Amino acid sequence: MTASSRRLAVCSWSLQPTGPQDLLAKLDATGIPRLQIALDPLLEAPGIWEEVLLRADGVEIVSGMFGCAGEDYTTLESIRLTGGVAPDATWEKNLAHIRAAAKLAVDLGLKLVTFHAGFLPHDDSDPAFGKMLGRLETVAGIFSDAEILLAMETGQETADSLALLLQSLPGVGVNFDPANMILYDKGDPIAAVRTLGPWIRQVHIKDAIRTKVPGTWGGEVAVGSGEVDWPGFFRALEELSFTGNYVIEREAGTQRIADILTARELVLNH
Repeated sequence: MTASSRRLAVCSWSLQPTGPQDLLAKLDATGIPRLQIALDPLLEAPGIWEEVLLRADGVEIVSGMFGCAGEDYTTLESIRLTGGVAPDATWEKNLAHIRAAAKLAVDLGLKLVTFHAGFLPHDDSDPAFGKMLGRLETVAGIFSDAEILLAMETGQETADSLALLLQSLPGVGVNFDPANMILYDKGDPIAAVRTLGPWIRQVHIKDAIRTKVPGTWGGEVAVGSGEVDWPGFFRALEELSFTGNYVIEREAGTQRIADILTARELVLNH
């Protein structure tokens, strides 16, 4: 197994599993025995998933991910209003869910968990900036107490805005997704890698094309067919001496396994 293959993993949700056995069968078809696991299904059906995954021979769970209540990804505006821990209406519900997710992550032996924090104000003088900072400090404290690193996913903010917040959140890292920089139209992924380098703990391997209509979503495409400069991306990570995992994520299309295999070859041959 090459060094790159030892650092490859697949997002469980990309495989659209109907249950734990289906997840393991689809994972086997990718040839990648490592997972970033969505924690929400395990919390919804305790015991069923855990028992299978913990006993799965040869499968390694490298990290977890949790979502937040009420998130609506229909449009950029809808996710800005509903995403992550930003909305007041869902904060208490999300806090209880996050505590449960942290406990589950401990049970699974995880050392890294990622999530979309929600809309981050671009100016630290904005009153909402202080509120988000306080909420993220609470969430980070939950995972720090569990000795688990929390990493925020790139998405609705520029790299500079995220870096501004991270400077006030010691111990919190970044799950860097180059496609999200394009999907949300928030700048050049390669420049963003260099800005966020000190905080990058894991990367998603995903590709996209930028929107031609400002204020609307870009489009996710199979890795290698979009606008991510993959040679430049890997080169920037190598310049940072990045040692984390390359986790393949595919959230669109009807050929998930085939697209994951394409992404796998791209990483292995970079």
